[in-house]
Amino acid sequence: MSHYNLAFLGFGNVGRALAQLLIRKEKELKEKYDITFSVIGIATGRHGSLIKHNGVDLNGALELARSGRSLKLLTSELIKDSFDFIQKCKADVLFENTSVNHETGEPSLSHVRTALALGMHVCTANKGPVVHAYKELQDLADANGVRFLHESTVMDGAPIFSLFRETIPASNLLSFKGVLNSTTNLILSRLERGDSFDEAVTHCQQVGIAETDPSGDVDGWDAAIKVAALVTALMGIPLKPQDVDRTGIRDITPQMVADALKDGKRYKLICSAERDGDKIITARVAPELIPSASPIFSVEGTPLGKGGLSGKPLFVYASTPLRLRSETGRFIHQNTLDKALTAGLQIQLERNTISQHITTTKFRRNQ
Repeated sequence: MSHYNLAFLGFGNVGRALAQLLIRKEKELKEKYDITFSVIGIATGRHGSLIKHNGVDLNGALELARSGRSLKLLTSELIKDSFDFIQKCKADVLFENTSVNHETGEPSLSHVRTALALGMHVCTANKGPVVHAYKELQDLADANGVRFLHESTVMDGAPIFSLFRETIPASNLLSFKGVLNSTTNLILSRLERGDSFDEAVTHCQQVGIAETDPSGDVDGWDAAIKVAALVTALMGIPLKPQDVDRTGIRDITPQMVADALKDGKRYKLICSAERDGDKIITARVAPELIPSASPIFSVEGTPLGKGGLSGKPLFVYASTPLRLRSETGRFIHQNTLDKALTAGLQIQLERNTISQHITTTKFRRNQ
């Protein structure tokens, strides 16, 4: 029987979805895989922090977070800040899910760096560390015999990084093109139904996939940092989101959308990148008119996708509407169990249908 101490740094929608999944899977993990765990720490930005080395009452913590009360009600230990939390919790695995910083990756980057240096496995849905210090963090993890896991940073639950790393390791990624931001895709779908831009944004906020300030999505920043993450991690060429040619969807009007549909086309916020040797030729986020013959044309709302091998596009499609944060939490759970908790044993838990936009990719086999 293997036992692991887990800690949460960030306990928002994704963190709470992960916590609920751990509760549901606790019995199965023990009976089928000889794995037990204790959550020994939770740190939040608004609801305080707690560390209990004999185990946190996870249901109690979830209830406090939902009600807006402080987690300090469950502990008497003084915790100064997030770095003090990392030092004191002494976890085997840290789930780092604080807010993303497109420009610098901080403080998430320093959180990850600190935890890896202390010998913790780190699993994150935060794109900042991947974009701003991918090689450094991978090297630091290797030096300390732990793993830096980031599968859910792009395409939520779709295993894009492990698909490339584990199934086609002798290939070079030459290019990719697709839709990586579900919020803008739903906005554009709502415009097709007759909503105004503001009405479409409000709908996305009501269903929980858009923030109060939606500028990160509608201005293309979220998509740009995902392009940068894919280029950095899969192409091996460091790229900052500021270097991605970026245009959002603010200037797309309902009339433009209606005219496009009459011509048999749709607007999509397309993410793309192409390399030539060790140089990036293009890295771009911009609205494009997609013809009906394209597989991307048929993707509406929040369903998403992926694809492509050996230079010939391959398309795979699956959808689960409006469950992206839950799916992100699910894949953090899968990512951690597959890698960190099992110390290399490939345990396969149930994989629900995953949401992501159809994407074309091209690979070249190393000769």
